Amino acid sequence: MTRQKNENKPADPKSREKILLAMLPYWTALVPPQGIAHLKTFLQRHHYSVKTKDANTADEFKKYYSEYFDLLKEYIPANKQGNFYNIGHDVLRNHMMAHIHYKNKKEYIELVKVIVYQTYFTPFKDSQVERLNKILENFYTELEIYMSALVEKEKPGWLGLSVLRDTIGPSLFAFRLVREKFPHIRTIMGGSIFSDHLLPGSPNFEDFLKRTPYIDKIIIGEGQNLFLKLLEEELPPSQRVFTLKDIGGQTLGFSAANCPDMSDFNVVQDYPYLSAQASASCPNRCSFCNVPSFYGKYREKDPKQAVQEMIKLYETYGMQVFYMNDALLNLVASPLSEEFIESGVSLYWDGYLRVGDPVCDMENTFLWRRGGMYRVRLGVESGSQHVLDLIGKGITPDQTAASLQSLANAGIKTTTYWVIGHPGETEADFLLTLEKLAEWKNYIYEAECNPFIFGYTGQSSSSAWENKRKLLYPQGAEEMLLLRTWIVAAEPSREEVYSRVNRFVGRCKELGIPNPYSQLDIYEADKRWKMLHKNAVPALAEFRDEGAYIDDTKQVKNLYFLKNPLQEDEGDFDF
Repeated sequence: MTRQKNENKPADPKSREKILLAMLPYWTALVPPQGIAHLKTFLQRHHYSVKTKDANTADEFKKYYSEYFDLLKEYIPANKQGNFYNIGHDVLRNHMMAHIHYKNKKEYIELVKVIVYQTYFTPFKDSQVERLNKILENFYTELEIYMSALVEKEKPGWLGLSVLRDTIGPSLFAFRLVREKFPHIRTIMGGSIFSDHLLPGSPNFEDFLKRTPYIDKIIIGEGQNLFLKLLEEELPPSQRVFTLKDIGGQTLGFSAANCPDMSDFNVVQDYPYLSAQASASCPNRCSFCNVPSFYGKYREKDPKQAVQEMIKLYETYGMQVFYMNDALLNLVASPLSEEFIESGVSLYWDGYLRVGDPVCDMENTFLWRRGGMYRVRLGVESGSQHVLDLIGKGITPDQTAASLQSLANAGIKTTTYWVIGHPGETEADFLLTLEKLAEWKNYIYEAECNPFIFGYTGQSSSSAWENKRKLLYPQGAEEMLLLRTWIVAAEPSREEVYSRVNRFVGRCKELGIPNPYSQLDIYEADKRWKMLHKNAVPALAEFRDEGAYIDDTKQVKNLYFLKNPLQEDEGDFDF
């Protein structure tokens, strides 16, 4: 039986328990953490006092991240580094988890050696692991000081952490620390990790619940209404895990009052982008994706409201470039662009787009460019139709080629994501991917590859691979890692997959296709894009100039072709 809402609760925020919401390392801080910023807005409207914190912007934590990867890079041969930071996060994440759970030092060191080997296929010595361990010891010492000082300063009644795949270790450490030092504080966990590594129904999820008694409540999916109802005692007090099903699938509408409150963050100094949103969830029901089940039904914001909110954020913080939180921009790109053109204000936005016929149409891409589309992130996946069919992607290489050409012609940056080593991918398939890289090189701003990742549940072929899945790490490793990792025992082998990742990265370097990571890398990538495309969007560095206001969207000119530029090597246009 649920408790009845107490209508006599005081409205004064000072008389209610304070709520501390945080994001811990390590995630790439492109924008202020939107989940906790939205929660802050919503709960404050209901008279709760809320403080938000992003530890990823703290210099002390940036230091340990750099030290860890610098040392790791020192030990890994150049020809095996592949997409170094992306795959390296698998090493760091598992190492961080093992570090806070190990009981036997020798077993711990041996497990770290296995973790490194299964990612870079390079054997490690005990002494090398010990040096990495020391960095993590220092990191966790710093995190203990940081969290203790933060809690003592804010004196919250609730601590909520938004947890992603790569922040799980530090988040559990912080929860455990708070339970030990501040047992009166109630703890609550949410975040996107429940859409992948801790997907409900998986063995990881069930084991996680048993081994984390220091986490009082868990919210899965859109959290505003759930968190409020929990605070208002409208949910069963004995229940630990809550989803949208517990409130009849009720999601928030797009009220202007729900804009994220980012006042606790040093936005201009710490983040390259502002963040905005024009839609929530996804209208598609792709078999390999669980976005709709995690975020609820698809809904779109009125484009006028979306644009006015972005303009207001620009006027507040003076930043023109936005990262869109939408799962997919395809349905909202044209309405947003038309509204921006009508407003006369030039703002620039970056987000996820799906390859398809509308993207191949240059009438659309030039409209989007004039409306401020700055960069798109495309799931290209493979240059082989065979692999695309295995994935169930529903696109063709020809559509990808035309989409890339159309976007690049308009000057929009094209970040392409590739999956290497999907079960059933042959050497011939992979060679087709390398061929397409060469064919499309001048229409690709960035190429980021990742090895195929198997999900125990949630993927279209999870059940089909049930008899082929196996644990990546030794039996018993879950005692330290808490989360198990499964792979598919199929061709290509894991070692071959990572060899192909290395070859992909090497081919991109030969072709001059970047995968920028540092500010210098981005500067060089932007310079290349400007050399290739007459309508190229401004370099990211141009927006950082004090007092800069860029409105090149009004000068974009249509380019018409006498021949198919995909057949050209030089990247210039005939018109």
